Amino acid sequence: MISVLFVCLGNICRSPMAEAVFRNKVACAGLDAEITTDSAGTGDWHIGKDPHEGTRRMLDLNKISYEGMKARQVTSGDFEVFDYMVCMDNSNLSNLRDIPGGEDATIIKFMDLLPGHDLQEVPDPYFTGNFEQVYELMNTGCEALLDIIRTEKLK
Repeated sequence: MISVLFVCLGNICRSPMAEAVFRNKVACAGLDAEITTDSAGTGDWHIGKDPHEGTRRMLDLNKISYEGMKARQVTSGDFEVFDYMVCMDNSNLSNLRDIPGGEDATIIKFMDLLPGHDLQEVPDPYFTGNFEQVYELMNTGCEALLDIIRTEKLK
């Protein structure tokens, strides 16, 4: 089983949106028996909360389930469980590196999945309010990640 963890700051906007979009793409590709996904935040202030209203709205508009998703914080054990850890920005990357086990982990920056894009980081819609922009990034980037996993792990 290949496992993917999406990471943002609070685990209510970007990373749960990525988790839901990626999970949907994996299911549509018929790969849910081979790929599992989760999301987590580097901060602890939203633990146990549902995804943000803006995230839920975008997922509802696109008929993507977020059922059962609750915010959680990254733990050092995650570095042993997940094959791919995908962070949304440089702050998330730095925070992951500071967690015991994170200094040597293989971590992907989400925007590295979209080479040539103007953005270097996924904007946080908690602050910008632009959930549509983030959904478009998640949709395209998650497709690219699925292609990478198919090439690297599912030959």
